[in-house]
Amino acid sequence: MEFVFIGGNLALDLLGTLKWRRTEPLEGLRTPDDAARWAVEAGLVTVPPALTPADVEALRALRESVYRLVEAVRVGTPIPPADRAAVNAAAAGPRVLVSLAGLDARRTGAAAAIGAEVAVAAITLVADLHAGRGPHLRECERQDCTRLFLDRSRGRTRTWCGMSECGNRVKAAGYRARKAAVRGA
Repeated sequence: MEFVFIGGNLALDLLGTLKWRRTEPLEGLRTPDDAARWAVEAGLVTVPPALTPADVEALRALRESVYRLVEAVRVGTPIPPADRAAVNAAAAGPRVLVSLAGLDARRTGAAAAIGAEVAVAAITLVADLHAGRGPHLRECERQDCTRLFLDRSRGRTRTWCGMSECGNRVKAAGYRARKAAVRGA
């Protein structure tokens, strides 16, 4: 799976590693190598961490707790206490270590550090959304897509998670439907 970072927040980008959440879920974090690659591509670490299958399972569990937390805020329902506790516990873990290697920043961390960084991003996001600060949280309007993203557009009118995948497909489907309607008329 190719990872896409269009959520506008590290925690939302982790949520995007599970595609088509409500229909035919496609898991992007299947192996320790997948999770390590995501952490590098997300900019969390510069050195891929050595992860275990248990680490991947823990990261996926955190992802689902973050999803339920953020979704509750988005739709205005109470935050599930177990998910709040899980995210708070992850945030209390060790953080990614940053050091200078020559003139380059080196970021290293194990699984718990990756989880902590995601949890802190989720907590900050939820607090900002609750306080009415920052951009609007949206879910992609493409029928099957379940990606959440921060709408930073001028009029807060962004409807798709991204043009390259969902926006182009919706527009192309609309075009084909209009052409078919003209031919059928």
